[in-house]
Amino acid sequence: MSLSHFILIFLAGTAAGTINTVVGSGSLITFPTLVALGYPPLLANVSNNIGLVPGSVSGVIGYRRELVGQRPRLQRLVPASLLGGLSGSTLLLLLPSKVFQKVVVVLIAVALVLVIVQPMLSKRLAARRAEGGHGSRDVTFVLAALVFAAGIYGGYFGAAQGIILIAVLSIFLDDELQRLNATKNVLAMSVNSVASVVFILSTEVDWKVVGTIAIGSTIGGQIGSRVGRRLNPKVLRAVIVFVGLTALIRLL
Repeated sequence: MSLSHFILIFLAGTAAGTINTVVGSGSLITFPTLVALGYPPLLANVSNNIGLVPGSVSGVIGYRRELVGQRPRLQRLVPASLLGGLSGSTLLLLLPSKVFQKVVVVLIAVALVLVIVQPMLSKRLAARRAEGGHGSRDVTFVLAALVFAAGIYGGYFGAAQGIILIAVLSIFLDDELQRLNATKNVLAMSVNSVASVVFILSTEVDWKVVGTIAIGSTIGGQIGSRVGRRLNPKVLRAVIVFVGLTALIRLL
C-alpha cells in the first residue's frame, strides 16, 4: 500500500466512522474509495466490513448515555441482527463473486436512493408522531423480522443499513430519535461483527486495508458521537451521493 493510498483510505475510514455513528451509509464512502483504487469488489467489501467494526464499537461507546434503560429492547433485537448478519455474510461467500459484482451495482443504487429520501422519510415520521400515530413501545415480532432482514442486507453488503434500521425503529418504537440512533448503532455493530468473524474464517482479507480503515473509523466514531450532530447533513449527504455515483461509474 502506497502512502497516497493509505491517506485516502484513512480519510475515507474516518468519514465513514463519523457518518455511520450519526446517520449510517458510511460504507458508501469507504467501499467506492477502495474500488476506485483498484481493489476487487468482493475483497473491498469484506475488508471494508471488518475495518469498520472498531468504528462501530467506538460509536456505541460514544452513545452510551442514550443506551441507558434500553437493555430489554436490545436483548430482543440484537439476536435478530446477529442471525441476519450471519445469513447475509454466508450468502456473500456461497454465491459466486460475479453475482456480487453484478448485484452490488443495484445495492449501491438502492443505498443512494435511501440516502436521498432519508430527510423526507424523517419528516413524515416526525409528522406521524406529532399526529399521535406513533408506534409501539414494545419490540414486536414484525419489528424483529425487519431487523433480521436488515441484518441480511448488512451482512451481504452493508451500505445504508443504518438508514434502513433507523427508519424501521422510528416506525415501530415510540422513543427519542437520539436513543433510537444509539439502538441502531448497536444493531449495526452486531451485524458487522458477526459478518467479520465469518469473513476472517472463510475468505481472503486485505489486512492493510482493514487496519487503515479501523484506525480511521475508530476516530470517526468518536467524532460522530461528539460533534457529528452539528455537521451539516446536506454536505454529508452530497459527499455520500457523489462518491456513490463515482463507484457506480467505475463498476459499470
